[in-house]
Amino acid sequence: MHVEQNQQLNKSKEQKMQEVYIKIKQTGKDLLLAICDVELLGKTLQEGKITFKVKDEFYNGGKTHVDEAINMIKNATIINLVGKCCVEKAIQNGYIHTDAILNIDGVPHAQIMKL
Repeated sequence: MHVEQNQQLNKSKEQKMQEVYIKIKQTGKDLLLAICDVELLGKTLQEGKITFKVKDEFYNGGKTHVDEAINMIKNATIINLVGKCCVEKAIQNGYIHTDAILNIDGVPHAQIMKL
């Protein structure tokens, strides 16, 4: 019984690690998609002269699984991603090149603009 409980706990932790906040906003002709890993919402990242605030009003339109969020990239024209989970998934799916990632306080950040 303990093995099954441990497996369920591990699966639950894994699913939470795969959750992200997303927010979609229409701005003129552009569709903005903001994605951040759940543990980063409300945090301020600081590195050198860079201060990056992971603001609730920008990223929090609701929680979803990272795969669903990454799937939404194909319909957006401007995409903003912050966090290891979502940035790595975007790389795996061919949306971001590793050279385009900015690390702020050890946290990956990337932007995509479709012209």
